[in-house]
Amino acid sequence: MHAPLSPCLSDPLVIGGETFESRLLVGTGKYRDLAETARALDASAAEIVTVAIRRVPLTTRDGAPGLLDALPVGRYTLLPNSAGCYTADDAVRTLRLARELLDGHDLVKLEVLGDAKTLFPDMPETLRAAEVLIRDGFRVMVYCSDDPIQARVLESMGCVAVMPLASLIGSGMGILNPWNLKIIIAEAGVPVIVDAGIGTASDAAVAMELGCDGVLMNTAIAHARDPVLMASAMRHAVAAGRQAFLAGRMDAVPYRAVASSPQVGLITQMQEM
Repeated sequence: MHAPLSPCLSDPLVIGGETFESRLLVGTGKYRDLAETARALDASAAEIVTVAIRRVPLTTRDGAPGLLDALPVGRYTLLPNSAGCYTADDAVRTLRLARELLDGHDLVKLEVLGDAKTLFPDMPETLRAAEVLIRDGFRVMVYCSDDPIQARVLESMGCVAVMPLASLIGSGMGILNPWNLKIIIAEAGVPVIVDAGIGTASDAAVAMELGCDGVLMNTAIAHARDPVLMASAMRHAVAAGRQAFLAGRMDAVPYRAVASSPQVGLITQMQEM
């Protein structure tokens, strides 16, 4: 296990009653092979890893290794998600199947997409699925638009985390609307985890500096030229962003310089005395 980067990061991330040290959540798809997946996950020091139940085989019948074979037993909290679902019914069915496959695991990521071009969330279907899943005993983390009203509704329904997109899934465009995120963060009583659109380490650091509780990413790591090195970079970026948020940045002073050293006792003043 990786040691925490700093004692300042001893403030845990609590989701649905579970406590985690790492605030970086990572996906398990799009890597070249399972060996690279395992190395990247290890370098990220993530504790929560997402699994697209409809897309990634957890195990195989032909004897070939599946995803679970590449992950050390007990090392990660698996977060099944409903990626690839376009209706509430499909999402509910997928996550119920995940609960059966994973021996009653009830912490899930709900994702209901609106179309295949943008992969934007279909919020009416998302709300419908969330209601059913929560009633069914699931602890629901939910991918959603960066709409403060929708985030508020999802929290009031009982979702244990809201996950607004920074920009389109897999786009690498970074955070396009920090102002909406700040409103969601200010009003939320559950963790706010940026999901989708992170492209590089600076994007992750900005999300954490805004006050997000965590960042979830997949493509930014898996499609980097060196996924393992990028996973390590993301680990440090998330930690640094959290530290900066806790430290509290200096006030911005536009259009005026402020000297960084004292203005008394200057050499010229001493010569005149």
